[in-house]
Amino acid sequence: MLRVINLKKLHHNAYRCIDSEDTRKFYEDFLGLPLLDAFEISETMTGTKTKALHTFYSLEDGSCLAFFEVMSSPLEYKRWHDFDLHIALEVEENILLKYYNKGKDNNIETRGVSDHGFIKSIYFRDPNGYVIELTSPVKNFKKKHKKKAKDILNEWTLSKNE
Repeated sequence: MLRVINLKKLHHNAYRCIDSEDTRKFYEDFLGLPLLDAFEISETMTGTKTKALHTFYSLEDGSCLAFFEVMSSPLEYKRWHDFDLHIALEVEENILLKYYNKGKDNNIETRGVSDHGFIKSIYFRDPNGYVIELTSPVKNFKKKHKKKAKDILNEWTLSKNE
């Protein structure tokens, strides 16, 4: 079956933040993602008055990570579990250890290096509680299983009903 995909690429993912400046320090100063844009929102599309700041941090491919700080409804820090929510960003393999050391040197919660077979990863926590994964693909990785993703998903779905 031929599918026509009209969705081109990820433009941005948006998340809430506790403090825009603390978030900027992590994403721009620590990770090196330039602050691309910021604007205040005083009214929602439904006409509700608000006071929010929307910030965008640029990735090399042109996509962005974006954040909302909402004054009328502050976000409370939550220690997210990796399975609940994490943001994975790709880097070259030689960069992983540099960031690992940089995280430790800056007293940022830092975990890794984890070898997942197809990627190697390190993990940080940003000031909002989100888990940030830096990952590097393993060269010459060969899949261990021959099953297709759809077959694996179907088997999983069926096993949940047993």
